[in-house]
Amino acid sequence: MINKNNILILIGIFLLCFGSKALAQTPHDFVGVKKCSLCHKKDDGGNQYGKWMESKHSKAFETLGTDAAKKTAKERGIDDPQTSGQCLKCHSTAYHFTESIVTDAIPVEEGISCESCHGAGKDYMKKSIMENRDDAIANGLVIPDEKACVQCHNPESPQYQEFHFSEFWEKIKHPLPEK
Repeated sequence: MINKNNILILIGIFLLCFGSKALAQTPHDFVGVKKCSLCHKKDDGGNQYGKWMESKHSKAFETLGTDAAKKTAKERGIDDPQTSGQCLKCHSTAYHFTESIVTDAIPVEEGISCESCHGAGKDYMKKSIMENRDDAIANGLVIPDEKACVQCHNPESPQYQEFHFSEFWEKIKHPLPEK
């Protein structure tokens, strides 16, 4: 017979086996920047991939390997910022704002890529869905706003600078060309 204590033990075993990864799952699956770039690297389509490659977001993981990042991490009791969930939650889409990896589809080294801001893309990446904004949103596309950005650009960050959405948006925006 299963009693209350046995149920609690089973829940504990489940959490140990599957941990926060199971709890941090998103309703959609990730695909990674390589798949996004298949359609978003053409100049006549806006070359969003190229703009991302030139951004600090694409180099977010690399930043954690600098001497400055290692010094800051050490001050916070972190041995290696490139392996710490405390750092990777905002420096790698693979962690998607959690301290545990949430997808194997994205290499940690990819940094902050498309799906950090636009949501896990497997269900909206098809051209037939992307051609209709409402369909894309219904299938997981996120139109980023200030709320999305401040998940990382906030005082919890050791390098925090006052965040002005409109100013930062100008640096990273990558719209589709007007038709």
